[in-house]
Amino acid sequence: MKMKLAVTRWLLLIATVLLSPPANSQTAPIQQAPGDVFRVKVRLVEVYAAVFDHSGRYVDGLTRDSFDVREDGQAQNIANFEASTVRLSCGILLDTTGSMAAVLPRVKNAVLKLIDALGPDDAVAIYSFDRQVTLRQDFTTDKAAAKRAVLRLRAEGETALFDSIAQTSQEIAQQAGKKALVIFTDGDDNSSTINANAAINRAKKLGLPLYTIAEGEALQSRPLKKTLAELSESTGGLPFEARKSGDIEQIFQEISHDLRHLYLISYKPPPGVEPGKWRKIDVAVRGQGDYRIRSKQGYSVE
Repeated sequence: MKMKLAVTRWLLLIATVLLSPPANSQTAPIQQAPGDVFRVKVRLVEVYAAVFDHSGRYVDGLTRDSFDVREDGQAQNIANFEASTVRLSCGILLDTTGSMAAVLPRVKNAVLKLIDALGPDDAVAIYSFDRQVTLRQDFTTDKAAAKRAVLRLRAEGETALFDSIAQTSQEIAQQAGKKALVIFTDGDDNSSTINANAAINRAKKLGLPLYTIAEGEALQSRPLKKTLAELSESTGGLPFEARKSGDIEQIFQEISHDLRHLYLISYKPPPGVEPGKWRKIDVAVRGQGDYRIRSKQGYSVE
């Protein structure tokens, strides 16, 4: 009996030594995915791309091998690829300042139809902003809950547009997979702590596609329209202007249609990237020089 106990202790000791890592070793953080698949968490550069043929029609059905991605002229290996039909996380940021009182009912109706146009597995989050940004409904696939959050919105307060864009973009960028942010505003910024250039720089770094809609007083400010256009175009989204009441619903339909056709391409950034340096990104479809591609223009790291 004593001999069996001694043997058992020796076996336990040997197993402990063999299974323990060396004292100076470092292990990479590992995240367990469903199906017993282990993936090392690495921060990737995400590039959203919409592809059009010579007639301006969306091109679907492309694969990972269809794309050529270059950073500062050097070809990159695509680590992750999601086609246009994959689940989407869509954030909607709505201006609810006092000047929105008259137009808000129409905006609500348009947003409700955008929510209906999302797929059953797509998630949506509702944000509003005046002096500050408020999360009205966190990301959910429960479309009825998202609609209730929209219907509860009221118009009041001042406009902190740039603060709200920066904060909301940062939160949505943490979502896994394909994601986008739709922004509706009818007034120039009069309450933010950051300026337009800071908002643009932060949006470029995150690379989240921004779809901006300017309406009402926002259309009277040429600098604001230019800022909204740059926010959208630099991130692979689209800028819109609602000049009459019927435009709002049509614009949300166009955004919904565009979201369905986005490709998400991710790659590991090259080693030794200098913080703060702008890295230019070029995306092409192999063997198809006549295709037009809309995507983010580049990025920089902190």
